[in-house]
Amino acid sequence: MNPIKHVAIIMDGNGRWGIKNNGSRNSGHREGLITVEKIIEETIKKKIDFLTLYTFSTENWKRPNKEVSFLFELLENFLIKKIDILVKNKIKLIIAGNKNKFTNKMKKLLILSENKTSKCKGLQVNLALNYGSKEEILNAARTVKNKKEKFTKKNIEKYFYIKNIPDPDLLIRTGNTNRLSNFLLWQLAYTEIFFEKKMWPEFKKKDYLKILNKFMSLKRNFGGISNV
Repeated sequence: MNPIKHVAIIMDGNGRWGIKNNGSRNSGHREGLITVEKIIEETIKKKIDFLTLYTFSTENWKRPNKEVSFLFELLENFLIKKIDILVKNKIKLIIAGNKNKFTNKMKKLLILSENKTSKCKGLQVNLALNYGSKEEILNAARTVKNKKEKFTKKNIEKYFYIKNIPDPDLLIRTGNTNRLSNFLLWQLAYTEIFFEKKMWPEFKKKDYLKILNKFMSLKRNFGGISNV
């Protein structure tokens, strides 16, 4: 049985689900947030230490302004209403991404949310927000160069947005799309990847548990040779 310490999820399909069911992409984003809460609950029950959610990529700024504004309004309302609940449930929140492009109001809220949960010892939820893996790697490499440090794996990784945690054991991507979309390209080197046809708003706890159980039964060699 493979232990699970870290799950990463690309929550794809909100907009398509919203158009199909309610004629609105934003309704899909709203419904997708409900799925996020359910998956966090189940992750805590399974005693998994880290959950990384691809929330908003560096490429997502290309979307219509109204949709982008709605997404951040949704996030803002969630953090304001739920931050005390996160603390109560011992959930530590980390923002993985470049905060500089956000408004001062949003930036302050993100930093406040991280600070309020910084001492929590339960599940660590990493929100990949304005995140791009290629940018993350380049920025880390530039920092190593500027500090005149040796170019080693350890030195590059210490300048990533999320530090001192294990790489994801498994990645789940919903939405019937089979690609990584500039997400954790360095960290996913030996991650098991599960592509799910269901859109994120229709992804249920039973679907999540099915994938977790399948992962635990896999034989993982990490480049070695199986004895079986």
